[in-house]
Amino acid sequence: MRYRFIKEHKDKWPVKLMTKVLSVSRSSYYAWLKRKPSKRQIENEELTLKIKHYFKLNRKAYGSPRICEDLRGDGYLIGENRVARLMRKAGIRAKSKRKYKITTNSNHKRPKAANLLKQDFNTKESNKLWAADISYIATDEGWLYLAVVLDLFSRKVIGWSFSNRLKDDITVAALEMAAKQRLNKENKKTKAAAEIICHTDQGSQYASSSYLSILKKNNLIASMSAKGNCYDNAVVESFFATLKTEEADKPYRTRKAAQTAIFDYIESFYNSRRRHSSLNYLSPDEYERRYNQTSKGGLA
Repeated sequence: MRYRFIKEHKDKWPVKLMTKVLSVSRSSYYAWLKRKPSKRQIENEELTLKIKHYFKLNRKAYGSPRICEDLRGDGYLIGENRVARLMRKAGIRAKSKRKYKITTNSNHKRPKAANLLKQDFNTKESNKLWAADISYIATDEGWLYLAVVLDLFSRKVIGWSFSNRLKDDITVAALEMAAKQRLNKENKKTKAAAEIICHTDQGSQYASSSYLSILKKNNLIASMSAKGNCYDNAVVESFFATLKTEEADKPYRTRKAAQTAIFDYIESFYNSRRRHSSLNYLSPDEYERRYNQTSKGGLA
């Protein structure tokens, strides 16, 4: 709207000049200024402020679907189309997800497991299907490697490890963290603990004797993607693409700074706050909490 443009830019250009360029009369513009805003306008201004709040709170990563869920959680009865319209008007746009680059080296003579998942990442229970992978983070000091383990039920990151070098110990440390968090003494005695499938690609780090030893120690079943097929481990690759879009979108000064930032992203945002469309727009922690609250093992 031309009047609104003039109002929003009056500190930058003279009103007389803008009314002339936009072919509107100054008297009509000043008359418009005196009008009381409509109820709809007031609501839109309030909503826009809320949208900006949630957008900033969620690391400028949320588009209209997730912002809409935040607003609904705050008591607003609002549709996604209206949120999208207000975001466009305010120039608010979520970061676009970048493609994830594969770094797997499967040209080795170490043992390779069969593909037990075959791109079926769905499970109705936690601690049934895990998936793991490695990626790299750019820093001014060089690459920082990150290994993660996800529970495919909730997409929660349950184990991770950093290293300056792409060696076997990085995957071992991430798996040990996952096992420590998920397989306590009581769970180790159950049948369910012995049925967990841990899926990876064919990278040599996932076929090392030390990694296989941790699998055996915790009664985990190895599964591996087909050679060169990125879709066989799509959930973890999607996580890395999300991480590099929402947090690691530019080089860090040091590896230590990268570790601190990524730790905070995983613990303070991704697991605890970030809404996932595949989880009915709940965070991994909230999805698991609701699952654990039900006596029958289903979501409330």
